[in-house]
Amino acid sequence: MPRSIWTGSITFGLVTVPVGLYSATESHGVSFHQYQRGTTDRIRYQRVNERTGEEVSFGDIVRGVEEEDGETVIVEPAELDQIAPGRSRSIDVTAFVDLDEIDPIYFQKTYWLAPAKAENGKVYALLAAAMAATNRVAIATFVMRGTQYLCAVRADDGVLSLETLYYADEIRQPREQLDHLPERAEPDGREFDMARTLIESMSADWRPEDYRDTYADRVRDLIEDKRVGNQVVAESAAPAATDVTDLLEALRLSVEARRAS
Repeated sequence: MPRSIWTGSITFGLVTVPVGLYSATESHGVSFHQYQRGTTDRIRYQRVNERTGEEVSFGDIVRGVEEEDGETVIVEPAELDQIAPGRSRSIDVTAFVDLDEIDPIYFQKTYWLAPAKAENGKVYALLAAAMAATNRVAIATFVMRGTQYLCAVRADDGVLSLETLYYADEIRQPREQLDHLPERAEPDGREFDMARTLIESMSADWRPEDYRDTYADRVRDLIEDKRVGNQVVAESAAPAATDVTDLLEALRLSVEARRAS
C-alpha cells in the first residue's frame, strides 16, 4: 500500500473531511547514477560548510535569506510552522468553479485524496458526488513542506484528486518575454486551408494508453547493447525547419501522405 505524503482535512463551510494525500503519478524512466569517467567510482554529494569545508548533518541545517545589505536572516523550521499551524493541516476551500474555466497552463502536479479513516468515507463520498453533480471543482489552498499551494480538488468516478496550480503571477506572459513571435493577423490563403486540412486528417480521440516513452525504451536498448558489446547505432538527425517558400508544398505532401495511409 502506498503511504500518504501529507495528511490533513478538506474544509468547506462548516464541513471537515479528513484525508490523506498520495502521489497520482510515477516515472518509469531510466534512473542513472553518476560516476567518474574511466572508473566505476560513484559520485556522492555532501552538505558542506563553505567556510570550514566540513560536512554538516541534516539536523543542523536551517534556512536563511541574504538581504541586499549583506545581512543574513536565519529562519528555524519551527518558526515556519508557528506562522501557519492550522493551514499546514487544512485544505481550505474558497470557491467552487467550472473546471473548463481553468487554463491548462495553471496545472502543476496531480495527487489522489483518500479518506484518512474508514469512518470518513461517507462524508468523502458525499463531497465527491455533489461536486460531480454540479460539475464543479473546489479551489483551495494548503501548506505542504513549508510551501503554500493553490490547488483544484475535483471528483472523478467517486475519487477526489488534487491538482496543484500555479499562481497568476507565476505564469510568464509570452508576448512580453519571447522573441520572434509573429504579429497577430487573420489567417487566410492556401497555406491556411491546407494546414486546416492536415490537422483535420490527423484528428483522433484522446487515448493515453496509445502512447509510451519511446525515448526511455531507446535508452534501455542502448544500455543493453553496451552491456553485450553491440555497436550503438545513432538515430537519424532531426528534420530541418520548413522554409517559407516550401511551406505549401510541404503541407500538400503531408496531406497526401495522410490520405494514403
